[in-house]
Amino acid sequence: MGSVGAGFSMSLDGFIAGPNDEVDRVFAWMFQGDKDVKLSKGDEDLDLKVSSEGAEQFEELTHTIGAIVSGRRMFDTANAWGGKHPLNVPIVVLTHNPPQEWVNKPDSPFTFVTDGIESAVAKAKEIAGDETVGVGGADVTRQCLKAGLLDEISIDLVPVLLGKGVRLFELLGIEPIDLEITDVTKDVGVTHLRYRVKK
Repeated sequence: MGSVGAGFSMSLDGFIAGPNDEVDRVFAWMFQGDKDVKLSKGDEDLDLKVSSEGAEQFEELTHTIGAIVSGRRMFDTANAWGGKHPLNVPIVVLTHNPPQEWVNKPDSPFTFVTDGIESAVAKAKEIAGDETVGVGGADVTRQCLKAGLLDEISIDLVPVLLGKGVRLFELLGIEPIDLEITDVTKDVGVTHLRYRVKK
């Protein structure tokens, strides 16, 4: 089976979104390059302009991720990605209350898991097979870290200080976890940082 990894664009002071879930500042690097990357979200196309390095990052994502684990808050904030995640992979949503409008919808890319993070990751691994499982959402990422389920962390560090918003690593409630740096790449408007979680 593949590894489990979380990836986020993050401000220098640790925020992955602003106080109203706005992400324009942390995603600004995705529109500052000279290479076109097209993703789809539901019926809507997302036209990005990234550097060569950024294009390689997206190319790797689209060819290695087999499923994503998301929390219900991210699912709702993204408005179910219009019915199709931009990476066009199945999504396992961890929730206490599955949204009935999606539960029995034909051809839905969403699977809802109600019995904890371990079950959600296990389901995503089953779906992904030998491919990587991505983890989306700050709370789900923290749960994966606490449960020892996360293998890799990717941070696209943006040179901005947001001051407030949604922190990725807030209130972890864990023993120290050591990380191994596997890659550092300077890019246009961002520094890509890659870590392996030491176990």
